[in-house]
Order: sequence, then C-alpha cells, then structure tokens
Amino acid sequence: MLRRPIALEIEKSPRGPLFLAIAEAIACDIARGRLEAGTLLPGTRALARQLNVHRNTVDAAYQELLTQGWLRAEPARGTFVAEDLPQGMPLSGAEPNSSPPKPLRPTFGFTDGAPDPRLVPNNALARSFRRALMSPAFREGSDYGDACGTLSLRQALVSYLASDRGVVADPGRLLITRGSQMALFLAAKAVAEPGAIIAVEEPGYPLAWDAFRAAGAEVRGIPVDSGGLSIDELEDAMGRDRRIRAVYVTPHHQYPTTVTMGAARRMQLLELAQRHGLTVIEDDYDHEYRFEGRPVLPLAARVPADLPLIYIGSLSKLLSPGIRLGYALAPGSVLARMAAARAAIDRQGDAPLEAALAELIREGDLGRHARKARRVYRTRRDLLAAALSEMLGERVRFDLPAGGLAIWLRVTDASAQLWAERARKAGLALLPGKHFALGRPAPEGFRLGYAALAEAQISRAVDILSQTWPG
Repeated sequence: MLRRPIALEIEKSPRGPLFLAIAEAIACDIARGRLEAGTLLPGTRALARQLNVHRNTVDAAYQELLTQGWLRAEPARGTFVAEDLPQGMPLSGAEPNSSPPKPLRPTFGFTDGAPDPRLVPNNALARSFRRALMSPAFREGSDYGDACGTLSLRQALVSYLASDRGVVADPGRLLITRGSQMALFLAAKAVAEPGAIIAVEEPGYPLAWDAFRAAGAEVRGIPVDSGGLSIDELEDAMGRDRRIRAVYVTPHHQYPTTVTMGAARRMQLLELAQRHGLTVIEDDYDHEYRFEGRPVLPLAARVPADLPLIYIGSLSKLLSPGIRLGYALAPGSVLARMAAARAAIDRQGDAPLEAALAELIREGDLGRHARKARRVYRTRRDLLAAALSEMLGERVRFDLPAGGLAIWLRVTDASAQLWAERARKAGLALLPGKHFALGRPAPEGFRLGYAALAEAQISRAVDILSQTWPG
C-alpha cells in the first residue's frame, strides 16, 4: 500500500497549538469521508515537509488522533485511518450541499494511573497465545477448568511473587480473576456478611468501594495523611462500630495520593488487625513501578501466620487495561469461599490467556517488559514534574513519587473542581479530589496519571493547566 500526500486545510493563524489545528483538519477530512477507513497516512517526516512544519508537530497531531481513536498505528507498516471511528461520526462522505462539520476539539486527559498499551510486548504475547490455543490440553480438553485458574499460571505467579515481592505462597492459595476488580468483589463476599463494614482509605479508590457495596458490605472512610491510612483513626472507628470486619489498604502507593506507608505504621496496622481479628485486604496494584530507592515489600510478605490477609494484584497494570487478569492470595478457607462465589458468576477464567501469560512469566518476557516500562514511565514522570514546576510554580504543590504511575497535585488558593471544568472546556480531562471523596470534604487536588500520555501530550496538558488556572 502506497502512501499518498493528503491535502489539508489548516488555519493560517490557528487560535490554539498548531498540532491541534493539524489534528482537527485530519479529523474533519475523516468525518467528511475524504479520508476513508483504512487509508494509509503519510509518514510524519513527509507530512511535515508538505506543511512546512517541524516533524514533532506532526507527530503530536498523530498522537492526539491515535488517542482519540481516529487513527490506528501498526508497527513497521504505518499510521492508518481507524475502521471503528469515534461514535457519532460518519464513515462515508457528506452530501455535497450539507454543512461542513463543526470544528473539532479533541479531548485527552490524565488517567487514574493506567499504563500505556502501546508498550505491550505484542509479538511475545501473540506467540504465547498462539501456542496456548494449539496445545493438546486446550484442543482436546472436554471439561471446564478450575475456578481458581489454570495451574500453570498459578505456579508461575508463585515464583514471580517470591522473587519480585518476597511473598511466599503456594498455588493452592491463589485465585486468578478477570482483573483486580473481580478479586475485590470476591474478597468482600468471602469476609463480610451483608451489612458488615469494610474500612477504606479516604481519599481512596471509588471502584473498590463499588465492589464492596455490590458484595453487600458497607464502606466507612478512614482519613489518610502523609503516611497513609491513619491507624489511630481506624482504631477509633472500630471502637465506635463493632461491625467493621475488614480494612482495605493500598500501602505501596496509596490511591490516589501516592504516599508509601512506612514500616512502623505497617507494623501497627498488622498488630491492630491481629488483636481485633480484622481481615486486611491489601491491593498492591502497581508494585512493579518503583523508580528510586529499595523496593518496599508488601504486607503479605511479613504477615503473621494467623492473621487473615487477602493480597490482590493485577497484570493489567503491568500490561494493558484491556488485558483483564488479576489474582488474589488468601488463606485456604477464605480462598475456598472466594472460589465458590467466582464459580457462581463466572465458571472459569480465560484459559488460553492465562496459559500465555504463564509462558511470558516463565520465559522472562514479562520481566523484560517491566524493566522497559519502568524506564519509559520514569522519563514521563520527570517530564511532567519539571513542566508542573516550571509552568505552575507556587500555584500547586506535589511530592515527586518514588514510584507508581501518577502524581498527586495539590492545589493552592483555588478550586480543583472549577479548574477541572475550565480545563475540560479546553480539551483536557482531569480527575479532581471530589472523585476520590467518600464523605469528608474533597481534597483540593488532582490525580495526574501520566503513563499513557506521550511526551508531547504531557507538555500540552500542562500548558492547558497553566492557561485555565482559575485563581
């Protein structure tokens, strides 16, 4: 397929960044039908020469359109017009006398901390998946699998958790789930009868609260400070209400503030849980992403043998949100209840995918991907931090996180909600503190998940933040 030049109508003096004007022109041509689905676009260098602009400007325009779903990229082949275009846009040309489409304002934004799916080791994953599909065990199998997941993946995870996180386990205590969200729901079903309370961090993770409520539990917010969940506040809450059966924590990088719970507080939490028979639900959602300092081991690595702790992790955060695979490590009796609940709603997992990921772990592909991703994300973290300091200065405060895929940006002398509304009108989506509040006043801040953004998008996002400051 040959690349052909495309004729674009670019405003002579665009009101916004030039790359946005180029992106809008391409999107309009797609909407009109002048660029059909599957069309191979010119390379960034060729289009830059045609438009007499810098190549980085065209690259930023392409990245914007890829993010919004107008284009798709294929390694070693090029950039194409997507077949599945954004909703509401026509796939064929408009009538000759119809009005031209309104100018587009592509929207992008900071996520809650999602990884970049463009970094997924697609070739290695495809090879492993193909071998799994062709294996005799899959082709000749006539029975359903184990509700706990394929044994090969559970065995691979046991080795992975021991070497990477210091967590000693055996395959019989592992349950594979369709993402960590399912694991959270099953954990609540196993440890909290209807009407019981699960204490959660506040600000915290709303999707965990939804999972717990769906399982029949109530949630009670416990304040978070610079050291993570307040143990004193948790103990006070337990003294006031005996229905608290479990506590949910994200000690490695607290969601959303990114703070790491220190060793002393971790010991206090485990001692309190042991003294009161409290189940600890530890969500270690992004353990692989530690950029500086020594790795911080999970609570599960040091939990007393008689303390019920459910350890939840996810391979989706390491690979892509579209790859739905999580896991839970729990005591035998708790795991049996979780497996029974899982079998009632989802007989078994995706056996070929689980077998493929087991091979990625065994062959070292997952470890190599993690090392590559850490380098990329550290660069993006540093770029975002430098841009925030340079362009926003004293209007915001943040602590550079030692790991994780987000920065918690605290706002000074302004409303985060108002700022988010103004930024949205300018094309930037944000997650303000209101999104993470349960009952207490929302913190004035944003969770800036940067990992899925290219470098040009990070720079543009901070530029929009600077331009829409409401103070």
